[in-house]
Amino acid sequence: MTVDRRQIFQIAWPIIISNLSTPLLGLVDTAVIGNLGEAELIGAIAIGGVIFSFLYWGFGFLRMGTTGLVAQAEGAGNFTESTAAFYRAALLGLSVAILLLATQTLLGSMAMSLINASPEVEAQALTYFQIRIWGAPFSLTHLAVMGYLLGTRQTRQLLLLQVILNGTNIILDIVFVMILEWGVAGAAAATVVSEAIVILVGLILVVTQLKKKGHWQVSLALLLDAAALKNTVVVNRDIMIRTLCLIFAFAWFTNEGAKAGDVLLAANAILMQFVSFAAFFLDGFALAAESLVGNATGARDSPAITRVLRYTSEAGLGTALLLSLLFAVGGETAIGLLTNVDEVRRAADHYLIWAVLAPPLSVWCYLLDGAFIGATRTTEMRNAMIVSLMMFLLAWWLLTPLLGNHGLWLSLQVYFLARAASLGFYLSRLTRFPAPLVATGPET
Repeated sequence: MTVDRRQIFQIAWPIIISNLSTPLLGLVDTAVIGNLGEAELIGAIAIGGVIFSFLYWGFGFLRMGTTGLVAQAEGAGNFTESTAAFYRAALLGLSVAILLLATQTLLGSMAMSLINASPEVEAQALTYFQIRIWGAPFSLTHLAVMGYLLGTRQTRQLLLLQVILNGTNIILDIVFVMILEWGVAGAAAATVVSEAIVILVGLILVVTQLKKKGHWQVSLALLLDAAALKNTVVVNRDIMIRTLCLIFAFAWFTNEGAKAGDVLLAANAILMQFVSFAAFFLDGFALAAESLVGNATGARDSPAITRVLRYTSEAGLGTALLLSLLFAVGGETAIGLLTNVDEVRRAADHYLIWAVLAPPLSVWCYLLDGAFIGATRTTEMRNAMIVSLMMFLLAWWLLTPLLGNHGLWLSLQVYFLARAASLGFYLSRLTRFPAPLVATGPET
């Protein structure tokens, strides 16, 4: 299997651009609603967005698991199994979505009970939730589409889908909210319709690609193959546990910042935007590792895996250092653009060093995550994340009483390094290939 630096960047750059465009949706929602002149509507959109961000983040295993399984089947030349892996993921996504719709009343009540907002904001947020939840079948199936496209290295098509999603959402936001004056309900409806449009386009892209390969139809026996289904469930279960640990760690970080007061909460939130911005870039190389390590695993090509790790590490570290330099030179200016509250700005400036250090310290856990997802070494990922979470909480317990908010940020850096170290412990397993679940070759 051929692997070179050019391939890494060809896969990564569309993902980076797609990632950078993602926050545009939230900004447009906020801007459109913000011009209606009612503060509670802005709060409702913010709360509703957070609810669905966490909800769909929790189901991110549908994308990650699909990428690994599809990439391995492609690397093995087994295009029929690649198709079956996509169909299984899409069916799993639809099944989860049906469960969400069936329990939406309970989910809505639980979500609202966790929010300390005014009755007006809570009522509007519930309206947003009750409409937006109907987009679950589209969103969760879209995760399977994304997984397939990434597993087959079609990242330009991923970028196309993101552009369509953003574009239709912006247009429909303006029509539903500003012209038809539907308020929060209009913003939610715009997102649901946009999700429906993008999954339709995504399915057309995938099915067209499958037809070109001549493997768009699979037998029911293969689709329901017991070993493959078990592997799908195990892979997705482990990734889900890993993702829940990740969500818990960042939620803990945010909650501990909130205990320190509104100023530090706001300052930490601003600095986390720097961390997220860096992740948009570094994630591109991590996803390149997912796809290429998956292909190499399917082809049972150990030297190719080694090359992928080396090339993505070079690109990732170089990018991380450039980001750190950017934050060091322009961080205070960026903070000034993000807030005009003097106390918050001074606090963010004081703790800026942690945002500067984050990219080169976190890049390794991103890249190794990608490699292990591609190899579907998800049991190791799950175990590593559990250990890392324990290390994070231990560091928080020891450092925060001594160093305050500096201790909180230091514990987050410990978390990044613990994730990298714990995955590094299992690194040699990436080149140990278990017996394949299915035979290689396009005709199986």
